Amino acid sequence: MKKTEKSSSPIIQDRWVRWVALTTTVLAVCAAVSSMKGSSNSTKVQIWTTKESNQWQFYQSKSIKKYLMQLQQDDFKVQYMTEGNSVKKEYYGSRMKYYDEKIKQYEEEEKGIMGEAKKLNADQDIFKKRNGQFSDAVMFLQVAIMLSSIAALLKKNILWYVGLVFGAAGIFFMVNGFTLTFSFLI
Repeated sequence: MKKTEKSSSPIIQDRWVRWVALTTTVLAVCAAVSSMKGSSNSTKVQIWTTKESNQWQFYQSKSIKKYLMQLQQDDFKVQYMTEGNSVKKEYYGSRMKYYDEKIKQYEEEEKGIMGEAKKLNADQDIFKKRNGQFSDAVMFLQVAIMLSSIAALLKKNILWYVGLVFGAAGIFFMVNGFTLTFSFLI
């Protein structure tokens, strides 16, 4: 007596291969989207890093200007205290007030610039986190695609099921990249 093969009917096999092909296609599309979004976030990190650096340089220039104003104000204070001529003394006094106003102005501008730099840094952190999530998604999705492809070639259901698990993990990371709902994973 001949051994019967374990394989199912050609119709069922054909249906199964279609499902493998469909899920592999969906996984490939998700991998492409994740790759694109990861690249986009990586580019944003670079741009925001440059913007943040520019803000800190702007902050430094304001600090230097403020310091120069303080030096000039100190010089006028010395002149004011040693001057006997009332006209010159009045001039030194008015210049000290002017420099005091400029110093306060630079201090306010520094606060605004620092706030903007910190905001850019916080945005940059979000882009980094999203990029990491999309990178993880691409990795899991590529493994899923590979397992599904091998499953179709070898006609092994178990490889497809394992691929689906990896695909689900990849899709989870992709969705989390968009929403950052599960920030404890980052």
